[in-house]
Amino acid sequence: MSLVSIAEVMKLINEDIPSVAETGLVFEEISVAKVSARLPFDASSLRPGGTISGPTMMGLADIVVFVCVLARIGIVKDAVTTNLNANFLRKPAPSDLIAEGRLIKCGRRLAYGEVSMFSDTDPENLVFHATCTYSIPPSK
Repeated sequence: MSLVSIAEVMKLINEDIPSVAETGLVFEEISVAKVSARLPFDASSLRPGGTISGPTMMGLADIVVFVCVLARIGIVKDAVTTNLNANFLRKPAPSDLIAEGRLIKCGRRLAYGEVSMFSDTDPENLVFHATCTYSIPPSK
């Protein structure tokens, strides 16, 4: 069972990360085992060549792993990214991006997760894969 709900995560994002809130990001599932999110297509995210930009995909991966951490440990606003390794596998179609994340390991001070991403028009072919490490602040 997740320690946070979709409503709690959206409240946190709306209040504390307005740049993410403005993207229209929708979390479809939040559980301890998996976080699934949809980033609606926005033509401003296109780069030359008609593909979705790398920073857009990396930002989506980062927030999905952050929510994976919150699902496991509860709301800890000070958890921060310490590493994100991105692999661009295919040119994504100009459509919504679907990201599925999970934690591989969650310790007292570090969490390590992965995100697989695909275009909603082609759910069989990954366009992006990332691993991400989060630093968890000490309990007060």
